[in-house]
Amino acid sequence: MVKSPKKYDIVIIGGGPAGLSAGIYIARARLNSLLIERGAIGGQIINTEWVENYPGFTESISGIDLTEAMHKQATKFGLETLLADVAGILKKGKHFIVKTSAADFEAKAVIIAGGSERQKLGVPGEAEFTGKGVSYCATCDGPFFRDKEVAVVGGGNAALTEAIELTRFASKITVIHRRNELRATKILQEKAFAEKKIQILWDSVLEEISGDNFVGKVKINNVKTQKKSVLDVSGVFMAVGFKPNTGYLKDIVKLDDNGAIITNERMETGTPGIFAAGDIRSGSIRQVIAAAGDGAVAAIGAERYISE
Repeated sequence: MVKSPKKYDIVIIGGGPAGLSAGIYIARARLNSLLIERGAIGGQIINTEWVENYPGFTESISGIDLTEAMHKQATKFGLETLLADVAGILKKGKHFIVKTSAADFEAKAVIIAGGSERQKLGVPGEAEFTGKGVSYCATCDGPFFRDKEVAVVGGGNAALTEAIELTRFASKITVIHRRNELRATKILQEKAFAEKKIQILWDSVLEEISGDNFVGKVKINNVKTQKKSVLDVSGVFMAVGFKPNTGYLKDIVKLDDNGAIITNERMETGTPGIFAAGDIRSGSIRQVIAAAGDGAVAAIGAERYISE
């Protein structure tokens, strides 16, 4: 006999700030709700050592502490949480079946807040040396590179945040950036330029990563002069953008050219009853406060959808 899926009013996919914020609002509305997260509750922000721009905190707060407080707040009101991989969403009449690695769940509405993951650069040696000198998280792996020289690839907020974090451990950090100016916010640029350990390699791209058992060298190409060079490093930290976690959603919601979910200002997707919030949404500014706001809007929209 096939076991019927457990039923909820709303299932939230993703346990970052957007999903947790949605969970707080939904649980306070006394709706039966489940939040599913495939990794660690908190999402990408838990890899950020200090959050300095979230209103209400005059002192910096760690990403872990901030999202842990959100999680406690949501579960206090009755939100259930589950660690599992989501494999797909199916339409069942007016409801949805959320298929996961743990079980299937039925919901009247779904909020997708699965965020995004670090984009791979795709150069030779990247896959081979992942976990052997190639990293996507300075907060996680920085201590392994104490007193060593490393490279950071990218020029946005993520890249400079990684570089600044690595100054606590590495002896030298070379930021490899394909343009002649950075895209990061001015305050991060000021911090990076003030750090003696950080050097910016302008107009340059990483072409190859090599080594023996671990990373030992990277090949660099100057995009203006086409001059090639070799940099001796023990680690390479990739910070070249993010890819939305939407591989399982192509047949259920509309995606933009980058794979992000298209929504309106009410966080509604093109599929009635499915909402999206946070970094996974097309047009997201990728800030924790915006993700939390998206989650609140999606939760209110989902509540109204069910009541109507």
